Amino acid sequence: MKIEALHIGQAVTHPQYGKGVVKSVNEHTADIHFETAGHQTVSPVLSGLEPAETQAELKGLEMPLALLIRQTVEAAAESLGLERPDEALGKLGARWHKGHMVLHPADPALQTKEVDLTVFFHKIVMIRNNLRVLEQKINGDEKLSDAEKVEWQQYITRCYGSLTTFNVLFREKEDQF
Repeated sequence: MKIEALHIGQAVTHPQYGKGVVKSVNEHTADIHFETAGHQTVSPVLSGLEPAETQAELKGLEMPLALLIRQTVEAAAESLGLERPDEALGKLGARWHKGHMVLHPADPALQTKEVDLTVFFHKIVMIRNNLRVLEQKINGDEKLSDAEKVEWQQYITRCYGSLTTFNVLFREKEDQF
């Protein structure tokens, strides 16, 4: 393994010492803390050091940048449990497809506002997804006490309750708030 391929915090494996984590990198050697052998200074080139985690090299990658970004974003959204916009549209009730929402102000001199229902529905679904991520972050936060988590959870529950007005837009009951 080339010294240039190492970075601090990288997980590596050594044929003799086993798994370790890179602590510092010098011109020709690296200081690595191994699980079984402790702190060792090794030459990555001569020692047979290998990365212990999946590596990616973008240099020489032959694919459109837009495709790479799209695939990366899709993988991140999937790992976070977020829905894609076109998937959300499939959850819109059939009677609302190609529909519009029209808002009439009380003052007839003011202009009405018309919003495509698919756009509005997508925004509602994004609110739901963001509330779910917020809920996960609150529940997974180590600094918050259980009482604080319950308090914050009550606010999220109230938000879900306020959004039940829009349940009429969903095709399936299990997708509703």
